[in-house]
Amino acid sequence: MSASRNKDLVFVLGGARSGKSSWAIEYAEETYDSCLFLATAEVKDHEMAERVRRHQASRGPRWRLIEEALDIDKALQGIAGGVDVVLVDCLTLWLSNILLQKGREAVMPYQKRLMQVLSQRDQAVILVSNEVGAGIVPEHPLGREFRDLAGILNQQLAALADRVVLTVAGIPLHIK
Repeated sequence: MSASRNKDLVFVLGGARSGKSSWAIEYAEETYDSCLFLATAEVKDHEMAERVRRHQASRGPRWRLIEEALDIDKALQGIAGGVDVVLVDCLTLWLSNILLQKGREAVMPYQKRLMQVLSQRDQAVILVSNEVGAGIVPEHPLGREFRDLAGILNQQLAALADRVVLTVAGIPLHIK
């Protein structure tokens, strides 16, 4: 199905291994003709390299790929109109990258730039994020800070999104 004029913002969130990325990929393939995967993960060890390899294989050759750990706003601007949909996976990794590489004070400026680009997008965007607020309270201050920042980011994205899908045990729950 061609949806080249569809500029929806779809926000997909769920816990670890909830099926959010799989659902987002399947949705993109069923809904759009041309797809781009914007990956925020940084490969720093063998286990992560294997995860990335499996993830890329699951997408297949139909997908274009851009890897960007920090400046996803600039990446989204650079591909405006070039594809029907961009799938950004994952925003909690992106947030972690900013927090650990740039510091707490950089989080809000990065987040503000992303929100601005998303509000002016020229193609559909699917955003994947982890729901981190449903678990235990982290023991360490950095963990609590990350949880709080992720919760704020998720709330802002959900408010901006046209559709919000929560995945639980592989089942998509359409909540907006």
